Amino acid sequence: MSTSTRFAVAIHILTNITLFRGLAVRSEDIARSVNTNPTVVRRILGALADAGLTHSQMGQGGGALLAKPASEITLRDIYHAVEDQPYFPLHRSKPNDECYIGHAIIPVLEAEFARISRQMEASLAQTSLADIVGKVEACAGYPFVPCECINQPDTHH
Repeated sequence: MSTSTRFAVAIHILTNITLFRGLAVRSEDIARSVNTNPTVVRRILGALADAGLTHSQMGQGGGALLAKPASEITLRDIYHAVEDQPYFPLHRSKPNDECYIGHAIIPVLEAEFARISRQMEASLAQTSLADIVGKVEACAGYPFVPCECINQPDTHH
């Protein structure tokens, strides 16, 4: 069964953009932090832009920027921007309707998953991107300082 990492990567991307405090951040620079291909970052940035969470600045010094303050972006907003599946998907194929358990399991799971999903939605809505950024800086033990090399050609090769 495959799982998605889009939510975690989207939070990483938005944390990166937030820490650059108003400077546009290139997908290549974000990809270096995430340790993935810039195409993956651009795809997720596209979904975040479609949801109104980021926008792009074109041209020299261009890159991704937040579309609104980090304090106004919740984990629920981010999840809904990048995930198209429910928190808890049901069976891929319909269980055996002639089986005692197979006949009754879907309605039971639907009710339980709906209840748990409502609780998750409420919890995700209580945490902002600004909260995550603060926790990242606290975990690092020192404040983030943007390097001067941002939006410059990669000179490490």
